[in-house]
Amino acid sequence: MKNRRIFNLHTIFIGCALYTISLHAVSFGQEVKKVGTSAAAFLRIPVGTKAIAMGSAFTAIADDGSAMFWNPGNIAPQTERTLFIHHSPWLPGLDFQYIGVLLPVQRIGVVGVNVVSLTSEDMDVTTPDAPMGTGETFNAASYAAGLAFASSLTDRFSIGANFKFIQERIYHSIAQGFAFDVGTMFVTPFKNVRFGVAISNIGTRMAMDGDDLNSYVDVAPTHEGNNPNIVAKMDTDSFDPPIMMRMGVSWDWWLSDASRVTFACDGVNPNDNAQYINLGIEWASFHEAVVLQGGFNELLLEEREKGMTLGGAIRLPSVSGVSLNVGYAFQEFRYLGSVNHFSVQLAF
Repeated sequence: MKNRRIFNLHTIFIGCALYTISLHAVSFGQEVKKVGTSAAAFLRIPVGTKAIAMGSAFTAIADDGSAMFWNPGNIAPQTERTLFIHHSPWLPGLDFQYIGVLLPVQRIGVVGVNVVSLTSEDMDVTTPDAPMGTGETFNAASYAAGLAFASSLTDRFSIGANFKFIQERIYHSIAQGFAFDVGTMFVTPFKNVRFGVAISNIGTRMAMDGDDLNSYVDVAPTHEGNNPNIVAKMDTDSFDPPIMMRMGVSWDWWLSDASRVTFACDGVNPNDNAQYINLGIEWASFHEAVVLQGGFNELLLEEREKGMTLGGAIRLPSVSGVSLNVGYAFQEFRYLGSVNHFSVQLAF
């Protein structure tokens, strides 16, 4: 009976997700795509070489330290303490970093902490009077710090959430907000088939505020004798964070006891673009010691920017109870150049 209740709970969750997607499909069918209308767009940058190499089709897999980003519900089965580090020399002039820590708590669940940052190089400050630069420099940075928790309600169903604080900064102006992710993972009755659903970045609206928005104005330019240098502040619009709904399925095909192939597919429904599909495949051999992945991003999306993805990982033999996994992923972009991703995971 308990398994049946859990199955019904997951069915309701899936039903709500499908209903929301259908509503969005109507608006997208009317050519209202809201491209570029979300704040904190860095929260959409994918995390983890395995996930990236599989074309971001990772919602129903999410089996490493990046799971807090993709599907916090799947950190629940983790039994080892894990440190996960991801680095990408992102698009020109930007660096992307992610650090995640997972700590299993006996008979309760798994607690996770994660920090993500996107930082720019220093840039010259220019003004109308000094178009070649004033001699000052500035930079821009975006950060998010999260606290996650997940629990396995049965041996087939787990649920989790990730609560995070978000900040974006440029020069002397900042925007701040809060958001959370929620996800579930269901091991279906079909052999080696998993189903995952995750909704990311549900949170407060964000707007820029700070000293850079101050300016001097003359409130009565046609009148003599008034103060022409009254301080005014520009009012900026607020925007929602990039809410994303993901529904994924994966299937493991075991070629032998030491070798398998995994197929994965994700359907993605963002609030600031049209819907699309991600596809991925992974081949693992020598008892997971060597892994190769490939995939495609944003299929069915008009004028998509992302293309093919490739990658692999090596898991070194455990030493004193500590295992090391090193991964690499290549991501193709049509116009902005390709990106290399690197990740390291320690489990003990």
